[in-house]
Amino acid sequence: MAKVKVTQIGSPIRRTPVQEKNLIGLGLNKMHRSREHVDTPEIRGMIKKVAHLLKVEAVA
Repeated sequence: MAKVKVTQIGSPIRRTPVQEKNLIGLGLNKMHRSREHVDTPEIRGMIKKVAHLLKVEAVA
């Protein structure tokens, strides 16, 4: 299975509650933290909602 590495590069301050919950759902709660997730449609949807706050990389 393919994996993606997501790193939070933007602050959740003054963001909508939905965007904050998506960051928490991705396992991110502080700046410059990274998590690896299996590349599923559900994860891609969460990433798309907060793409302006994240850096996304493919993991081999």
